[in-house]
Amino acid sequence: MSIEIRVPTLGESVTEATVGKWFKKAGDAVNADEPLVELETDKVTVEVPAPSAGVLGEILVQSGTTVAVGSLLAALRDSGGKAQPAKAEAKAPSPPPIPERAPAAVAAPPPPPPAAQKAMTEAGLEASEIQGSGRRGQILKEDVVNAVASAPRPAVAPPVHEIASAAPATNVVAIPTAPTLKAVPPQETRLPSTSIDATREERVKMTRLRQTIARRLKDAQNTAAMLTTFNDVDMSAVMALRAQYKDIFEKRHGVKLGFMGLFVKACIQALRDVPAVNAEIDGDDLIYKNYYHIGVAVGTEKGLVVPVVRDADRLSLAEIEQRINEFGKRARDGKLSIEDMQGGTFTISNGGVYGSLMSTPILNAPQSGILGMHRIEERPVVRAGQVVVRPMMYLALSYDHRIVDGKEAVTFLVRVKECLEDPQRFILEL
Repeated sequence: MSIEIRVPTLGESVTEATVGKWFKKAGDAVNADEPLVELETDKVTVEVPAPSAGVLGEILVQSGTTVAVGSLLAALRDSGGKAQPAKAEAKAPSPPPIPERAPAAVAAPPPPPPAAQKAMTEAGLEASEIQGSGRRGQILKEDVVNAVASAPRPAVAPPVHEIASAAPATNVVAIPTAPTLKAVPPQETRLPSTSIDATREERVKMTRLRQTIARRLKDAQNTAAMLTTFNDVDMSAVMALRAQYKDIFEKRHGVKLGFMGLFVKACIQALRDVPAVNAEIDGDDLIYKNYYHIGVAVGTEKGLVVPVVRDADRLSLAEIEQRINEFGKRARDGKLSIEDMQGGTFTISNGGVYGSLMSTPILNAPQSGILGMHRIEERPVVRAGQVVVRPMMYLALSYDHRIVDGKEAVTFLVRVKECLEDPQRFILEL
């Protein structure tokens, strides 16, 4: 009996995907729930697991092919509920039978991506010589680079001028010495740049997620009348609040008290005061949202994703932190679903975790506003006529000027600033 492996339902409005890596080859034994193939959609990458143990039959769709939901990918031959080794072809004498091994507790790591495989080939390394740092032990290009750097260095190649002198004059142009430099036309001293640069280039096809990110960000620039306004905030009160309550907060709620939850609370308060920032344009209509689904931008190795904390205004600070913490783990493991990233009304992006001092974030269409957080830096400021040092953060609000006026944008940032510099304001909803 065979079981069809088809493209699963991938979420609302998603009708197709691109076949990524096959983790198994035709004839390989597989265990139940072991990943067979990776599918890349516009928003997430999902793995299609084996519905039961068996042997993978013919692979009908190769990597890089676009497939629709429900398309047949391969078939799985039943092996009586447990994985069986593939049969050897009858072209050569059969080797002595190998005792069947018990299914491994951990699935084999996925094959290296094209960039890593190419680097391995050029370096003459095998997968067994490299420790993979990717998901489920996958070898990444960075792992190959590190392995090459830590390996003993080969003998140094002879200088270019020695190679030139040994090679036929018709193939290599000798570099003249200083006394004869003027006698050689300039064009004859130029080495062909294409043959040199080509060895230092790498061409990799964009993933569907990266293509979607590029398209959506460019569409936002082309469609919205995007503008950015800035302010700064004294983080002294927030940092003192965290220092005082972080231990008891973590013991009570099982999650750390971070900055993001406080920023979400502050933004909700500001969105209530300036509803245009929580609205969107639909044709000739303005749609004002009386709910607050806050997107939190998360960077992953495959690109930026924005999971949404739904009805954040109805959640406590601890519940918001728990949602954000869970989203972060699932994003790093590639376990976010499309539903996790739909329906946001406003977005917060924290470039400060990467060291950014100032930036102009791009709108997450069709939203009309996005707040950019940045790194906290001690700077001299004037307080009560005295110059003092305070932990300061620049804030940036990018907004759609078609719906949000400059006064509203500035007012929004001032409200966020007021809430963070006096956290009791949003705790008391003032």
